[in-house]
Amino acid sequence: MSSAPHLNAVGEHDELELRPTGSWTAAHGATLERLFAGAVPQIARIRALRLDLAGITELDTLGAWVLEKLSRQAVTAGRPATVVGVAANYTGLIDEVRQVNRRPPVVQPTRNPVLDRVEDVGRAAFSATDDIAVFVGMLGALASALFMTLRRPRSLRLTSLVYHLYRVGWQAIPIMVLITFLIGAIIAQQGIFHFRRFGAESYVVDLVGILVLREIGVLIIAIMVAGRSGSAYTAELGAMKMREEIDALSTMGLDPIEVLILPRIIALVCALPILTFIGSMAALYGGGLVAWFYGGMSPAIFIARLHEAISVTHFEVGIIKAPFMALVIGVVACGEGLRVKGSAESLGLQTTTSVVKSIFLVIVLDGLFAVFFASIGM
Repeated sequence: MSSAPHLNAVGEHDELELRPTGSWTAAHGATLERLFAGAVPQIARIRALRLDLAGITELDTLGAWVLEKLSRQAVTAGRPATVVGVAANYTGLIDEVRQVNRRPPVVQPTRNPVLDRVEDVGRAAFSATDDIAVFVGMLGALASALFMTLRRPRSLRLTSLVYHLYRVGWQAIPIMVLITFLIGAIIAQQGIFHFRRFGAESYVVDLVGILVLREIGVLIIAIMVAGRSGSAYTAELGAMKMREEIDALSTMGLDPIEVLILPRIIALVCALPILTFIGSMAALYGGGLVAWFYGGMSPAIFIARLHEAISVTHFEVGIIKAPFMALVIGVVACGEGLRVKGSAESLGLQTTTSVVKSIFLVIVLDGLFAVFFASIGM
């Protein structure tokens, strides 16, 4: 059984000699720290320190480090420190511990905040360039796969297309209808509440009809599809990339773009206009109910006013945007899925990035379409 550590101090002519004895190991870590703390004040009062290690029976890295701290405590205070009596079997350990933390701390130069901001802008520009390159590359690969499919229609995987159309379109209808219904009801309620001050409650029909058909309907549906289906595309393709299934397809002589990505994007492009139409109708229905129960406007008056306020042009503007938004969502989602590395952290990061980029690009695209349609008078 190892003996408890002790630290005997002998002072002669302002020179302190410390004689550690017993077992200086990790098993007595708390005792070693107390011995070190008790010796520090004594070291501060002497001119020289001498460590005699002849009485140590057991020594490990922790004990050697405590002894080294005693020696460094004296050196830091400007007192010379001497170590004697080291057993041959502990010489290597003592020498190794002496080399620990000998380098002075690296002083970080003071950085210019203006240059840091410029550097951040530069890095963001390079990152944006990479994102654009990935987007354009994916768009080109998709166009090439679509061209080959048009040349050989039998190569289109109809079963996969129908399956993804079912997932992206049919299964999404309930949540899309619910959300757009509530949004239409909220817009109508707020419109009636504020227009009532001016005696213009009837203009809420114009507000709901034009806003839903031209902007809100397709935009809300596209954002929800980006969060629901776009993230699913990224996660699915990312998981395949992690399991090397995409590499296996290439090894088998199959084009991953044609097999995996083309059916998904075609399904998305077909489903989003349908969801936009259904969502817009649900929003108008929600607005009509609120106008009836909250604003006292009968359904007949609401429908008649709606016929006067909107035209087919408003409906066309919303529907024309839908396929382009679906294409952007699909390309971004699939491109981010193929950028997944071999870790779960990368999968989560790319899925989040996919949703954020898709929503951002959808909003930007909606703004560009708004300027375009305004310039041509639609």
